[in-house]
Amino acid sequence: MFSVPLAENAELRPLEPWQAPEFLAHIDRARAHTDPWIPWATFSTDLDSARATLQRYADRQATDSGRIFGIWRDGTLVGGVMFVHFDTKSGNCEIGAWTEPAGEGGGLITAAVRLLLDYAFATRGMHRAEWWCSAANARSRAVAERVGMRREGVLREWFLHNGVRHDKEIWAVLASEWAATRA
Repeated sequence: MFSVPLAENAELRPLEPWQAPEFLAHIDRARAHTDPWIPWATFSTDLDSARATLQRYADRQATDSGRIFGIWRDGTLVGGVMFVHFDTKSGNCEIGAWTEPAGEGGGLITAAVRLLLDYAFATRGMHRAEWWCSAANARSRAVAERVGMRREGVLREWFLHNGVRHDKEIWAVLASEWAATRA
């Protein structure tokens, strides 16, 4: 298995179905932290559903349409990043991220997102990478800003979560813009 260092005490590695117990324990720690913004944590509430979540991404990886990676800090899974969508035909992808409080600070999410952007543009030749987040999620928006994405718009009251309608911001960076920031 491969791992990519993100910091002295942190690394990025693939998340796979066999890691469902560790993933579920992490999601249980992250649930209250992520639930105000995204319904994603609600998909993994027991071992079977956690395994199913990871299997969906394993299936997407097999079809080259998505991937999921974990962030380990001091040997503990504390967050992750993913290609929510990865469409080589259109040249577009969407990156997402989540973390528990122990994964915050130190720029781990930002570093991991930069790695995914490098992979999407330099290795796979994608044209556009998107970042979708709740307009109320300042931490998520800050990641998009730090990696050089531009806010392209807001879908007003786009999704219902926990009985509240949320605005969804769409951020993006083009391959040419990414190359210019990396030069």
